[in-house]
Amino acid sequence: MRRNKIRQMWHDGSVVINGWLHISSTWSAEVMAHAGWDSITVDLQHGMHGMESAIQLLQAISTTDTVPLARVNWNEPGSIMRLLDAGAYGIICPMVNTRAECEAFVGACRYPPQGYRSLGPTRARVYAGPDYIQHANDELITMVMIETKEAMDNLEAIVSTPGLDAVFVGTGDLRFSLTGRVGFDSDDTEVDAALDLIVAACDKHGVVPGLFTASPDYAQQMAARGFRFITVKTDSMILSEFAGQIVAQTRSLIEKS
Repeated sequence: MRRNKIRQMWHDGSVVINGWLHISSTWSAEVMAHAGWDSITVDLQHGMHGMESAIQLLQAISTTDTVPLARVNWNEPGSIMRLLDAGAYGIICPMVNTRAECEAFVGACRYPPQGYRSLGPTRARVYAGPDYIQHANDELITMVMIETKEAMDNLEAIVSTPGLDAVFVGTGDLRFSLTGRVGFDSDDTEVDAALDLIVAACDKHGVVPGLFTASPDYAQQMAARGFRFITVKTDSMILSEFAGQIVAQTRSLIEKS
């Protein structure tokens, strides 16, 4: 089976820099994959993808050695299993608030006896290799999102779930749940305290902490605090922000000439 580069990077103590796909285009996904990200996540929760187009994006990512991941739109076994069968090398599950929800998610990602995943890795066997079934439980990554006050209240119970590999902090939702304010990268005492608790709990239980960031500077700060799976912006944010900068710069130069 094709090795999961993310696991090796974590074993070596490296930080995984993860890209994020909202745009449902195989061409933009291929461009993103060739940009040098360690991994890229196809986002079915807030991205513009259905299941079929998400599978096509996984194929586009596979033109590189970038690790293909997917965020499901909910903790639903059928969609989790289908994305794994399609070749996703890890699943990010949103809004996991209890130990029971975490156990159900992890079980959907693992073949028996560790879980209850159904046998049928249609594309995964082509992407990963003919011995996929024998090694999938050891290579695929399970990652739950901590993004609510309820999840913080149950943090220890969640991160101690057997078979859980990583936690991904939804910084926008967590800030909104804890403070009622909206934002990603900012100094917020209550959110900062929660981030420290998450890193400490992950370190205690051998789970990798990760999160979403909206700037390279904030990503560097979070890496220094112990986060080892860091998403920096989304493809739609990158396109929108850079396009706006180009338009503004061009208009300014023309008006001055």
